[in-house]
Amino acid sequence: MNLLPLTESERSHARQKATAARAVRAEVKVGLKNGSITVGEVIHTRASEDAVGRLRVVDLLRALPGIGEVRAQAIMDEVGIALTRRVRGLGIHQKNALVAHLSGQARDPR
Repeated sequence: MNLLPLTESERSHARQKATAARAVRAEVKVGLKNGSITVGEVIHTRASEDAVGRLRVVDLLRALPGIGEVRAQAIMDEVGIALTRRVRGLGIHQKNALVAHLSGQARDPR
């Protein structure tokens, strides 16, 4: 598939849009890390935002305190979510299962 060449102004606009999307995703990750927002809030209310919807679920989980790459993959396996899935692509049952799993995880003192 050949893409049309972009003009300099179109390229600049695309760069600015990508930078803004990265900033929104970073803001969400920081909010998750410091506890000001929950995974449920991100999945149920902010998933319709374009930048947040494009966030990979595994990256969302890794932003939580105490969850690294291995644990995030294990959670996704337990819930039944593919590692390549993005927040926007989650079904209602996957969303509910993930939130339920994480809320149960928070009460588990491991």
